[in-house]
Amino acid sequence: MAEPLLKVENLQAWYGESHILHGMDIEVREGEVVTLLGRNGAGKTTTLRAIMGLVGRRSGSVRFEGQELVAARSDRIARAGIALCPEERGIFASLDVTENLMLPPKVREGGMELEAIYALFPNLKERARSPGTKLSGGEQQMLAIARILRTGAKLLMLDEPTEGLAPVIVQQIGRTIREIKARGFTVLLVEQNFRFAQTVADRHYVVEHGRVVDAVSNAELAGAMDRLHDYLGV
Repeated sequence: MAEPLLKVENLQAWYGESHILHGMDIEVREGEVVTLLGRNGAGKTTTLRAIMGLVGRRSGSVRFEGQELVAARSDRIARAGIALCPEERGIFASLDVTENLMLPPKVREGGMELEAIYALFPNLKERARSPGTKLSGGEQQMLAIARILRTGAKLLMLDEPTEGLAPVIVQQIGRTIREIKARGFTVLLVEQNFRFAQTVADRHYVVEHGRVVDAVSNAELAGAMDRLHDYLGV
């Protein structure tokens, strides 16, 4: 089989003296949507931040398109084609929607043009001149995802994109993730909402205490529900 787009092996991560990740091992193949599931404090968000080089210290291996990045700075990791959409979204309140979209630089070829993004996110087109402070939580989440699609990033890492959103907006985020997958993007998704995750993902990793303790494909879910209930309380 071809090498995974992203291959993480024995990833260790620290914030100061706090040792958070204890040997994370995950693979994401091109075109997949893969979720990291787990309770609060399991190490899911730290995994994304460690892949992106945003922790105090890390060791192990992070290979993207065959290139080792574990010692790289975060700006080089971004230029390699990995983008992180954080839970707090990072929308600039003083800029309107279009200005927020155009702010990040293109890191490589293959990004979506503005009109294609607006076709994918008609809500954002309607609010193109609205400042970030006037957007709903769902619109901010869509803007945070849309902003990445312009840059040419190949792997999108989304941290809790449905957190705090109404069910109808969660469904809209789900449709968006399925659409960007259909367009050839690859997604690594941190989610606590397992019922949402199973509507968008191909595979799931269960994380506890900074390491993977189980892995389940969507096709295996029916037979794995008892295990997942024990891990996640779903």
